[in-house]
Amino acid sequence: MHTKPLDLNETAVFVKVVQMGSFSAAARSLGLPVSTISSRVARLEQRLGVTLLQRTTRSLLLTDKGQAYFAHASQGLELLHVAESAVRASLQEPQGKLHVTAPVDLGYDGLARLAGKFRAAYPAVQLELLLTDRQVDLVSEGVDVAIRVGNLQDSSLVARQVGVACWAPFASAGYLDTAPSLAEPQDLAQHVCLQFTALGKAQWTLSSGAQLETVPLGAQLIANDLNLILSMAQAHQGVALLPTYVVQSAALANPAATALVRVLPSWQAKADPVHLVYPRQRFVSATLRAFLDLAVADLQTWFSVT
Repeated sequence: MHTKPLDLNETAVFVKVVQMGSFSAAARSLGLPVSTISSRVARLEQRLGVTLLQRTTRSLLLTDKGQAYFAHASQGLELLHVAESAVRASLQEPQGKLHVTAPVDLGYDGLARLAGKFRAAYPAVQLELLLTDRQVDLVSEGVDVAIRVGNLQDSSLVARQVGVACWAPFASAGYLDTAPSLAEPQDLAQHVCLQFTALGKAQWTLSSGAQLETVPLGAQLIANDLNLILSMAQAHQGVALLPTYVVQSAALANPAATALVRVLPSWQAKADPVHLVYPRQRFVSATLRAFLDLAVADLQTWFSVT
């Protein structure tokens, strides 16, 4: 049996007729001709195959089927109005949930401060943070926005670059006081180098403008955890290649910790672009827009040190 598609216009007109008590009153309320009101109710009855209203010259009476349909239809239309109001409100005032993902090494200090600022500014928003170094599928996993370091692969996402993550050599003053001179990249061969696995086990490649130097290293210490490398550098155990934003965040989070000095200041290991990315969408919610505006300003200060 073929069923004609639902027409909410017909349903809304019928509900308005019942609420106003007449076709003419409903027509005035909706700004439509009485003939249009009458034809839409007639089409609704024809589609349903029942009589909803008994018409007389003086009044309208709901049939039993009409009363049942009106009870459900009026409630359904009210829920639609509530849904539309909720959506419009979400476009005007940040509220609801916001899911954010970021690399692990951003989360401990810098992202904690960003989350604190956002929650202070928008207490009605429930912020959920997912820290992971895997590439999260934002759409399928229901994540609203991601902070990503490195070249972007998914061109379907909207991206806003907020800076560049620069990796550079750092050491503590306590280590440098007793270590050999360190004036050129090749001098690193005489130093204890704290090697982060992701940057290579056998050598470091440094650049300064157009100059490029590859420095072979002895395997004195290799670790796959960036926070461990940072802690060992603070403990005067050697020279480490670290992101400048990690060193900056560590200093802000714990001013009493050992300060690290950037050595070979004109040289760096690599520089990765940093972006805020989110799924392409016709309407950006007020919640996401508020986070983007605050995060862009905050992240630009993290990645301003080169």
